[in-house]
Amino acid sequence: MAAIYKREMQAYFTTGLGYVFCAVFLAVTGFAFAMFTVQQATSGNDINLPLYYTIVIISLVVLLPILTMKSFAEEKKMKTEQLILCAPVSLPSMVLAKFFAALSVFGACLLLTCFYYTVIAQYGTPNFGILYGYIIGIFFMGSAFIAVGIFISALTENQLVAAVGTMAVLMIMIGVSFINSHIDNAVIRSILSWISVYDRFDKFCYGQFDFSALLYYISICFSFIFLTVRVYEKRRWA
Repeated sequence: MAAIYKREMQAYFTTGLGYVFCAVFLAVTGFAFAMFTVQQATSGNDINLPLYYTIVIISLVVLLPILTMKSFAEEKKMKTEQLILCAPVSLPSMVLAKFFAALSVFGACLLLTCFYYTVIAQYGTPNFGILYGYIIGIFFMGSAFIAVGIFISALTENQLVAAVGTMAVLMIMIGVSFINSHIDNAVIRSILSWISVYDRFDKFCYGQFDFSALLYYISICFSFIFLTVRVYEKRRWA
């Protein structure tokens, strides 16, 4: 598992994909933070952290599929898939190595965004409860998105198809909460709110720790990692 993890991490930065992801993610989040927190603080207005978080989540819907699209699709295209399948490592370890490699790149970028809060400290005392909620909530939501991307990458050998397919699935997962308010049926609204990825993040915006939301995100990770393993188990014995 360690060898595959190291190989994946090297691939992210030898191909430049890791650098592109980090640069774009930090540029988007930095601009959003400046517009909706720093600018508001300098104008004497209340900062709009929930809107900032929404932009971060939307950026993940676009950027994380680009990070995960090569995970398995590239192996198929380069005809190196059989080498991995024949390697002396279990299929769960192989899938987890690729998952943790993508998660490491994303987690490192997310930690760098914590420095944005040092700017707010110049205009008052920042609420570190909200900071911790942001880090925990976004990290686990991003983990769920990565698991989805890994699974879809395992279904195709075309990286573009993997990226677009993952974006489409993530948009549906996020879009559920936005169409929920337009549904009149209370039962349907309740069900959609329960499965909504975005609504689960709501409490973290205000510094509240939501264990049920974390369990929900972890369940998504487990489910899609399990499905990815099943895809390769079927392929190994085909």
